Parts: sequence; C-alpha cells; structure tokens
Amino acid sequence: MGCLALNASYEPLTLVPTRRAIRLVLDGKAEILETDAARQYRSERASVPCPTVIRLVRFVHVPRRFRRQVTNTFLFARDDYSCQYCGKHRSALRGRQFLTRDHIVPRSRGGMNSWENVVTACSPCNNRKGDRTPEEAGLHLRTVPAEPDYVHLVWAVRRVTPTQARWIRMFYGEDAVAMLRSRRAAFDEIDDEE
Repeated sequence: MGCLALNASYEPLTLVPTRRAIRLVLDGKAEILETDAARQYRSERASVPCPTVIRLVRFVHVPRRFRRQVTNTFLFARDDYSCQYCGKHRSALRGRQFLTRDHIVPRSRGGMNSWENVVTACSPCNNRKGDRTPEEAGLHLRTVPAEPDYVHLVWAVRRVTPTQARWIRMFYGEDAVAMLRSRRAAFDEIDDEE
C-alpha cells in the first residue's frame, strides 16, 4: 500500500511509494498528516513514523484539461467490470468467457476508438454482435458510454486505506469514496479469482 500525497491545497494527487513519501518529508517538501502507528522507519540517528498521508508544502499546478486514451483498465473500471449488453459481471464469467472492448459502431464501419464509442462486453455478447451495430444484432446498451471524469480516471484503479479515503472524501465528496469502494470490491473479487 502506498502513501496518499495531497497538494498544498489538500487536493489528493496520487499514491506514492512509502519510501518516496519519507524522502519528500526528510527533504522538507512535504509534511506528514497521517501515519501507520504500527510501522516505523529507523536509521542510525532518527526514527520516522510510516506515513499514510502526506501534504506537499508548496502547491503543484496540475493541468486538468487532458483526454485520457481509452485503455482496457480504465474502460472496465468505468463500466464496473460488467458487460454493457447482458450485465454479467467479470466474476460471473466462466471457462473461456472474458471481458472485451467492443466498438458500438465497428471500426470497419468508421467507428472511432473513443470513450463514447467503446463499452465493456463479455466475449459471448461481443461475438454475437460481430461486425454489426447493437441494433442490428438485437442487443441493447445498459448505459450510455461517456468519458469518465478526472476523479474517476485517477482513482478508479487505486487501492486506498480507510484513512486515505477520508481525505479523498473531504476534497471530492462522498461520490468519489463510493466509487472507490465499488472499485475496491471489484479488485478484491478479481484477486480472489486469481
């Protein structure tokens, strides 16, 4: 588990390795806000508690206007690891069934590889649809695909502790924490399968 790094404004930025967090603290670039009382890092002359949340001393400008490319990791997280045609969750797929990326308007027919044109589909539904639109294949989308917001993209595939989730809630609200909980449950199911 990493350490949650907050901007000087208390905006959650990212998870950093614990060693990197300690280095930032020792260099005076960050301060420790939360620690894991059970763990300490010791040297010959000093002892530092294991940080779980740090805050940068100086504000770091983070550009928000960017478009994240579609990757299966973020696509599956956006769609809650469920087929957008039949609703099967990844944990319900058996044998040679698995999640795939499906283009609503097939690429061979001019469809783009954009957030608005791709959905998660189980392999049976994707094979059934083939090189057709969902309407032509007799399939119906369960949701309207859209580009996920910044918070969703950044935190969709992260694992955070309850203490770290509290800081994310303070800045982004309960919706972000609810999304983290659902992602955590999905990852736990995936880990149990493997």
